[in-house]
Amino acid sequence: MKFSALLLDLDGTLLDTAADFHHVLNTLLKREGRPEVGYQDIRKVVSHGARAMVHMGFNIPESHPDFARLREEFLTIYGTHYAVKTCLFEGFAEVLSFCDNENIPWGIITNKPSTFAEPLWRDLNLPFKLGCLVCPDHVNRAKPDPEPMYLAADIVGVNSTDCLYVGDHERDIIAGKAANMKTAVANWGYFDDTDAPDQWGADFSLNDPREIINLFK
Repeated sequence: MKFSALLLDLDGTLLDTAADFHHVLNTLLKREGRPEVGYQDIRKVVSHGARAMVHMGFNIPESHPDFARLREEFLTIYGTHYAVKTCLFEGFAEVLSFCDNENIPWGIITNKPSTFAEPLWRDLNLPFKLGCLVCPDHVNRAKPDPEPMYLAADIVGVNSTDCLYVGDHERDIIAGKAANMKTAVANWGYFDDTDAPDQWGADFSLNDPREIINLFK
């Protein structure tokens, strides 16, 4: 099996962003006079987005009159603390170097808005040739819809059927399969207690990012 391009989810797959989100949520909780949450608690819900983190921290539904305000304050704090402890997951430096050296195009498809994703990637100042960064505001329908998958494939100049997409959320696998990509679960990612990644129907289950290199050789 030969792939022409590597496409990746961002939070929980390529980048370990949980420590910064942990700081952001606890900053907001402390400001609101609420008890802080543990790192493992926030790690479980990072891939579900800001709403899930606010819900977990404050234990209130989105219909709560304070929810929208708390979410906006959460995002405002994150805008000042998004690249402090965030880093590549161990092994990805080797993967991206391999892609660059072998002229294999690679890119990111994320549900993180470009307002945060673009400055985050820029400020990390990593020495790799990012082929595309597709965010939900670049398309009409975000993952699990396949629209961003097709857009990314077009940008890097390959057919979607020749792409491998790696993610840590069920929507990643659904979107990849809908675009006829081969898919892989990032088992180092962020899973909550209800996730069952072995039941998502991915083509590959990876325990270390460096296993990606073997799939391309």
